[in-house]
Amino acid sequence: MRVAVPVLDGLLSSHFGGSPEVALFDVDPVTKKILSRLDLPMPPHQPGLLPVWLKDQGAEVVICGGIGGRAQAIFAQAGIQLVAGAAPDQPEMIVVAWLDGRLKNNPQPCNHDHHHDCHH
Repeated sequence: MRVAVPVLDGLLSSHFGGSPEVALFDVDPVTKKILSRLDLPMPPHQPGLLPVWLKDQGAEVVICGGIGGRAQAIFAQAGIQLVAGAAPDQPEMIVVAWLDGRLKNNPQPCNHDHHHDCHH
């Protein structure tokens, strides 16, 4: 299983669309272990692109902080499980918390001053 975590300055990014890179973790949900990590630069921000791009990278789960309602719907349409509302921390710690069942989906609205496809 592949889990994606948007990263900014080495930590989970508080705003998914503003992340310069993503950490992709291959995990074993049975043993609850991280098998590998791959860091990739995010593609340029375009409405609807990130879920498709992440699906192409093999992501089945995305763990993030804040994310807009429209983006949440696009991830659902792409068949990617979204775990929103995570606090900034080291990506490995967040993935381990999710594997252990300590991290639950708690969607937070997108909170920023510029305009793009986040809608509340």
